[in-house]
Amino acid sequence: MDTAELVETWRRIILGDDKSWVLFAHGTVVVLTEPGDDLEGEATGILRDHGPVRAGTPSADFGIVDLDDAPGWVIYGDHPDVLTYVAPDELDADPEDLAVGLHGRAKRNDDGTELRIVHVEDRRPVE
Repeated sequence: MDTAELVETWRRIILGDDKSWVLFAHGTVVVLTEPGDDLEGEATGILRDHGPVRAGTPSADFGIVDLDDAPGWVIYGDHPDVLTYVAPDELDADPEDLAVGLHGRAKRNDDGTELRIVHVEDRRPVE
């Protein structure tokens, strides 16, 4: 999935016109519920702290959401505003939840260590 498709998918997933978010290279977004002046800096700081997986810590935990508005799944972890998208074509047909979650967690880990931003969705009100 290219960046443009990923952006459109996240626009379907993240409901509401008032939520700013930052997309990283492997499909992880950081939703900024109270964005300040530096969206990229805020998102990078959150993902630096909550993206990398450390065994035996809450960062290794994950949950899975089956999507209604897009094909695939969203994986969440210990920070409620850090979400990773997993498309159906990334896995074998009919994957088990554990496989989906582990794959999404690995993508979040990659994003949390590389910290490469590919899109910023700035929905802050214009003053």
